[in-house]
Amino acid sequence: MMYLGIIVLWIILNGRLDGEILIFGVLLSVVVSLFAQKVLGYTGKKDETIRKNIPVFLCYIPLLLWEILKAAYYVARLSVSRQKPDPVIVEFHSGFTTDLQNVLLANSITLTPGTITLFQEGDHFVVHCLRKEYGEGLEDSSFVKLIGKMK
Repeated sequence: MMYLGIIVLWIILNGRLDGEILIFGVLLSVVVSLFAQKVLGYTGKKDETIRKNIPVFLCYIPLLLWEILKAAYYVARLSVSRQKPDPVIVEFHSGFTTDLQNVLLANSITLTPGTITLFQEGDHFVVHCLRKEYGEGLEDSSFVKLIGKMK
């Protein structure tokens, strides 16, 4: 499965498709796939995990963009108002069992303006928020609910 993704990426990056590009792309994808299997310990199980979670990722991307825009609006409004930031550190446990879920949540929090994941180990999170209300409900946010649907 990975070699198909590499071939498609190769064709997209080349911007054209002819015999030479296709043959070289096939050879390159086989070499990269073998390298990933032998040296990096890649297995097909990760492909299966990604394939099972495509619907979740398709919902996750618009949600992430919406949350970024919403948070950017609130942070911009805060920066032009007379209100002072009231930073707070929030700790919570996500309840997730996989590294993928926890890292995805940590990065989602950091990408959202006004919040930064300071520390994440297992399902334990420490997050810095510009204002107290930015950190309220992090443990049951829309990110947590959606990422929790991953298989």
